[in-house]
Amino acid sequence: MVRRAASDSGGPRPTTIRDVAAHAGVSVATVSRILSGTYPGAPATRTRVLRAVRELDYVANANARGLAGASSRSVAIIVNSVVSPHYAHVAQGVQTQAAIEGKLCIVGTTGSDPERELATVQLMREEHAECVILVGNVVADEAYRARMAEYARALALAGSQLVLCGRPPLGPDVPALVVEYDNTGGAYAITSHLLSAGHQRILFLGRRDNYTTPESRVAGYRKALADHHVVHDPGLEVEGSMERHEGYRMISERLAAGPADFTAVFAGNDLIAAGARQALLEHGLRIPDDISVVGFDDLPPAADIGLTTVHVPHEELGRTAVRMALQRARDKSGTPERVMLGTHIVVRDSVRPVVRSGARS
Repeated sequence: MVRRAASDSGGPRPTTIRDVAAHAGVSVATVSRILSGTYPGAPATRTRVLRAVRELDYVANANARGLAGASSRSVAIIVNSVVSPHYAHVAQGVQTQAAIEGKLCIVGTTGSDPERELATVQLMREEHAECVILVGNVVADEAYRARMAEYARALALAGSQLVLCGRPPLGPDVPALVVEYDNTGGAYAITSHLLSAGHQRILFLGRRDNYTTPESRVAGYRKALADHHVVHDPGLEVEGSMERHEGYRMISERLAAGPADFTAVFAGNDLIAAGARQALLEHGLRIPDDISVVGFDDLPPAADIGLTTVHVPHEELGRTAVRMALQRARDKSGTPERVMLGTHIVVRDSVRPVVRSGARS
């Protein structure tokens, strides 16, 4: 149990950066560099410092550190990467709504590193951001839930609000708002679109067990197959991450093993679809004449290549997250804890009905 020293008034005094340094067994300068994101290495040292920060519930005085951005007039968004089009468009929505509300927007990136995410949330807490919006696909295990609950409660104590954008809810006892979009419904609709065109051998690219976004899209794909009385073949689900080169790899390896045993491809997102499209064309297969292809996200390049896909309201996700959080700050009652935004199919030129010679109706 960590005890805090008493202040002159008899109550516990606020934890200082010197307390954190002593608890972690490092210098004050090292703590400062780790919390500011400028510490170059030694993961074990960073882990010790962040553990000390959590155990002592340390919140730095940003004004004392001379940080120019310290203000209660800011909102923060934390994403895995600003290079990904998905995150960039959500961040643009946050920025747009923040400007309408007269707030500054602070953007942090994590590189999918949970420890860096913790440090970034801590920094936003120090900056007194009115809300911290976390965006991104995650492994929703018990460690994740415990970490998110810790974030939410720490931010609430500092008068801020955690918003999970495109992430699963944590339960009624955790002070976090959730804004989602209908992944499963969108996947169900796009799979049904292929099935209605006569495709039954539909290759799903981008299955990734225990990751929230791919799992919900696979669930919609499987439900559509079941509802259309098409037997689910696990061999048609290919594991891979949501990147363009992965789409290229998955199709290339599939075709290298033998002729195409599928008539359509459901790519887990538009980036995967772009990579898959390149691999199909390099193997002499025409789209949609030989293979139909659909994606998910409706990012700008999808229109350029005529890709039928699922539209995700990326910018509205960001705008809704800001509106929800600021409304909750203004009015403690009446703000929903969770909002689900809809998705819909955008039909272009990448799907063609199956023509079966000699088929009977």
